[in-house]
Amino acid sequence: MDKIRIQFTLFSAFYSPLISAMSGGFLKAEGLDPEWSVAPAGVSALAALNDGSAHIVQSALSQGFTSLNKGETPGAVHFAQINEMDGFFLTGRAADPAFTWKKLEGAEVVMFKGGQPLDMFKYACHKAGIDFARIKSIGLGSAAEIDRAFRQGQGMYVQQQGPFPQQLQADGIGYVVAQVGKQIGPCGFSSVAATRDWLKTDMAKAFIRAYKKTRAYMNDTPAVEIARAEKPYFPAIDESVLADCIATYQRLGCWTRHVEITQAAYEKTLDVYEYNGLLKQRYRYDQVCAAPPAAD
Repeated sequence: MDKIRIQFTLFSAFYSPLISAMSGGFLKAEGLDPEWSVAPAGVSALAALNDGSAHIVQSALSQGFTSLNKGETPGAVHFAQINEMDGFFLTGRAADPAFTWKKLEGAEVVMFKGGQPLDMFKYACHKAGIDFARIKSIGLGSAAEIDRAFRQGQGMYVQQQGPFPQQLQADGIGYVVAQVGKQIGPCGFSSVAATRDWLKTDMAKAFIRAYKKTRAYMNDTPAVEIARAEKPYFPAIDESVLADCIATYQRLGCWTRHVEITQAAYEKTLDVYEYNGLLKQRYRYDQVCAAPPAAD
């Protein structure tokens, strides 16, 4: 069995299609023994591709934009989607069925201080018709810091990926009031990246066979079963909370059946980064993305 090394930029239930490729046994069924890690804080997972310590990484299209803005050719290409929607939630201190985004203006919101989570959130505020500058942002650098801050009483609202919001709700500390992805719509949010040379290998073909089966599994399997298999990867999260989170993402539609990054999703991501003033130009799809390897 060949060892396939996978590195995550962030590790949460939002990335369940890549996690379930491991927990559901799909990689092993294709002769691949997965070994996974999470990139150290402040270090791009792309570094693991460059030094050979990972075959594939969970990343984002914006990584390619950053290189291209510097006049560099990206060292990796994005060849399969993980999430086709932003997977962040807004959680408030109290249940609020009448929540509107306008309530964020003037409120303290604990959120990511930079990167794609912030860029997408600013675009979502724009689409919701509110002024991001009027939000009293409390910007922090990691998911753990953000969760800890809200639990310790900072902020009226908090921006988090699942299953953190669902655990807050289960603990009676917060209540989910909105999903950021619904404001933005389908986009190339997170993806699987690798080197162009690796995409030519038999391992790449085996991976994509396993991943196609995983995508079907994510749509056809009850969330409770997916959560049961994934639970060892989330020792601090209640299994029922994990199942609730996975079911929410299934309903959101971020784990579509197709594995490729579509042109439409790519263009929407360009829209987000263009709005934030982070593109020198609208880069071509083939400068950042590649088709998945042939599975046969």
